[in-house]
Order: sequence, then structure tokens, then C-alpha cells
Amino acid sequence: MASRLRRRKRSPWLVTLLLLFILIGLCYAVVRVYFRAPDQKAGDVTMIQRVNTPAVSEDLSNEEAEALRSHYERKPQFWTILVSGVDDGNGKSDTNILMALDAKNGHVYGVSIARDTKSLIQGKNRKLNAAYGLGGIELLADTISDQLGVPVDYTVLVDLKAFEALVDAVGGVDFYIPVDMNYEDPYQNLSIHFSKGMRHLTGAEALKVVRCRSAYASQDIGRMQTQQDFLKAVAKKMLSPASLTKLDDYCNIFVEYVDTELTVGNLGWMGAQVAAMGMDNIEFATLPGEWHDPYIYLDQEEVLTMVNEHLNPYTEDRTPEDLNILT
Repeated sequence: MASRLRRRKRSPWLVTLLLLFILIGLCYAVVRVYFRAPDQKAGDVTMIQRVNTPAVSEDLSNEEAEALRSHYERKPQFWTILVSGVDDGNGKSDTNILMALDAKNGHVYGVSIARDTKSLIQGKNRKLNAAYGLGGIELLADTISDQLGVPVDYTVLVDLKAFEALVDAVGGVDFYIPVDMNYEDPYQNLSIHFSKGMRHLTGAEALKVVRCRSAYASQDIGRMQTQQDFLKAVAKKMLSPASLTKLDDYCNIFVEYVDTELTVGNLGWMGAQVAAMGMDNIEFATLPGEWHDPYIYLDQEEVLTMVNEHLNPYTEDRTPEDLNILT
């Protein structure tokens, strides 16, 4: 039976974690570095080079060549950033969110992309989360870019150990576990056993709680809600007066467990932009599609609408021909 993925305006836990690190980057930048906007990458370099190549341009009228160039003209102060969390030990990405930062218009939009999304990876049909194991964050970004018809300007790779370290840095967190959790996975050396109710969680315990899917009838949807609620609890404790004295600890966690081409100064600049926008201008959703075992199949029409409304860094709308949605 097909299961419809609906758009959700709840922040996945990894995005919430990223926003916490942006806040850390903002504080760090105030003290140690200067704010700096990320460099904006050019449009589709390959396509622009093709248009400017005599062998290609000779077959085009001036109007046709100009139309192609215009199709890849970038909007000012608009970046796309892929945020991915590394799954423990299996060589795949656990969570993938493509974020769009539109600093000119004061808006942030994040789209969670299901890890079972049917994707063309190295010439074969595979689940999206296999891309990281086959070619790292670069192949994962290229795969998502090919599917959605937009570039990925920057990547942020978060080791799940960062989550554990952050919880321990704030001294653990009191949290209400919404369901009984009992799960064993010898392959990942994972043993999860918690009773429903309030509990003080260490970093290692918290990581188990937010990773558990089998306890929920809705699997990932239920897990994402728990992840969001827990990260809100972490954020609240991080912003308490006592925890603000641990800024150096937070910065060290960022340096050790987060891998990105963005500098701390870039993150500080983006943090300032996001803070000025306010929460009403930060929105999250899930890329629309349907589950047909073993894949989630994206809805091309709805995906194209979402891309053009929120994720498109180009001045012109993308067309169906720009996307590569597998059926």
C-alpha cells in the first residue's frame, strides 16, 4: 500500500542541531573572527561553458545562447546548503536536508529528503542514502542536485557523536520519553531499552532515544517528532545562563564533529541573518513523494513547485527537463 509523504512545517532534529551550531558559530565569530558572507558560486558552470564553446554556440542563434545563459543566472544572496548526518557504521547518511538561505528576502527553507528516495547513483537505481557510502558527501550532493535541478553550494556533514557530546556538555537533559522503546541491532552494537516517562538522559542515552524508529507506528515521522522535541529541550538548556559559560566546549564540539566548507565566519554571518529574520520566516517541509516498497517515489509536479517556490537559486524557474525524478 502506498503511503503519502505530506509536507510538514516541523524542523527535523538535524536541522535543529545545525541551527544550534549556527548560534555557536555566531558567538564564536563575535569573539575570534569577522563575519563574512559565503562566496556565491557561479551558475551551472558546465552548461555555461557549453554555451560559450564555439562548437556549441555556432549552432545557436544569439537569442538561443542568451536564453541558455539566462536560465542559469543566479539570484543575489541566495545559497543552497546540504546538511547530512552520518549513520553509525553502515556507510550511509541517516538524515539529509537541503536548506535554502535567501538573505536578500529574509527567508530560510529546509526540505527533508527521505533516505529511501529512489535515486540514480553511479548508473544504478538505489536508495538515496547509499550515495554517501559510495562516494561521500560529494556524490550525495551531486545526486540531490541532479534530482532537483539546482546546485548544492555547500555541504555540512554532522557526525552523530556531535549530538552525544553536546548533550553531555550541558550536563544531560530531562526529557519525557513518549513511548516504550525496546530495540536490538547487534550489527550496529545498538541496544535501546527505555520505559515511557520522564528521565534524565546522558548524551549516550539521548542518542539512543532519538535514533529509535521501531517504537513508532509511523516510524520516521514519530522519530522526527521526538528528535525535534528533544532538541528544543537541549536548546533551552544551552541558552540558560549556566550553559552560556561553556561556549568554548560548544566550539570544540563543532570543530571536532562538523565537517563543512563554510568557515566559522560564514556561519556567524548566516547566524546574524537568520536571527534578524525571526522564526516566522524559517520554514521546513518534507520532499513530497509516495512509498512503494522498497523506494519512495518523488512526485515530479509537486517537487518542481517546491523547488521553484523555495529552493531555486536561479532567476528563472526550473522546468521539468531540469529535474531528474525517477519513476
